[in-house]
Amino acid sequence: MLRPAPTPARESGLVRYCARVEYDGTDFRGFQSQPNGRSVQSELETALRQLAGGGRIRVDAAGRTDSGVHAQGQVIAFSFPRGRSVASLARSLDALLPRDIAVSGLERAASDFSPRREARSREYRYSIWNGPRSPLRERYALGVREPLDITAMTETARILVGRHDFSAFGGGHLQPVRTVRSITVRKHGRLVTIDVLGDAFLRQMVRSIVAALLRVGHGQAGTEEVALALASKGRAFAGAVAPPEGLSLRRVELTTTKE
Repeated sequence: MLRPAPTPARESGLVRYCARVEYDGTDFRGFQSQPNGRSVQSELETALRQLAGGGRIRVDAAGRTDSGVHAQGQVIAFSFPRGRSVASLARSLDALLPRDIAVSGLERAASDFSPRREARSREYRYSIWNGPRSPLRERYALGVREPLDITAMTETARILVGRHDFSAFGGGHLQPVRTVRSITVRKHGRLVTIDVLGDAFLRQMVRSIVAALLRVGHGQAGTEEVALALASKGRAFAGAVAPPEGLSLRRVELTTTKE
C-alpha cells in the first residue's frame, strides 16, 4: 500500500505525487524512455506534459522493466504544478493515457519521495501455459507443450533463495549481491506460475532464474547443475533467459515516507 505524506509537499509550486501503474508491456520497449520505440515512461510523461501546459514532467519508477515485460503493481512518482485536486488530476491523466497503461491510487507524497529508494521489496510473477497452443493465454504467458516436473522445479528453487552473488543470473553489475526472499512454483490446471520475491533484482535476473527452472522442469538439468551455475562467475546456461511475455511486476512494497 502506498504511504503518502501527511500533508502535501510543495516546493517551487510543485506537489509530489505517487501512484500505482498497470501496463501491458507487449508493445513497449520497456519502462524507461528509449530513443526509438514506445516506452511506458514516455507515454506517462507525454500525458503529464499536456496537462501541465508544456515542459517535461519527469516520472520516476520503482523498477525499469524490460521490453515486452508487463506490470500490475509498478510504483511511480512525479512532481506536478499545484492547483489541481488529486481527483481531478487522476481523471485527466487517465483520459490521456493509451489503452495499455492505467494509473490508480494517485496520492500526494513527500517532496523527496523516490519509489526506487523507498522500495523495500519487489515481487515478479512468471506465467507458463503448459498446455495446447493458446494465442490469448500466450500473450501473457510462455507456451510450453511438454509436461513440466513441478516438484523438481520447486526443490531446485530453494537453493536460489537467500543472499547470493547472482552474477550468473544477471551479469554486468558492479554490485551483483541480491537477496531473494522466496521463489514459489505453483500449478493451477495447465497454468504454471513462478513468483519471485526479493529486495531488488539485476537486469534479466528473474527471467534467467525462470530459464534455469524450466531446464530443470524439462529434465535437462538438476539441482546440482543450478547450484554450480550460481557459484560460477560466468552466465548460467550460456546466458539463457525466458521470453519477456510471461513476466509481470506484481507488487512493490514501500517503506514509510515522511516530510
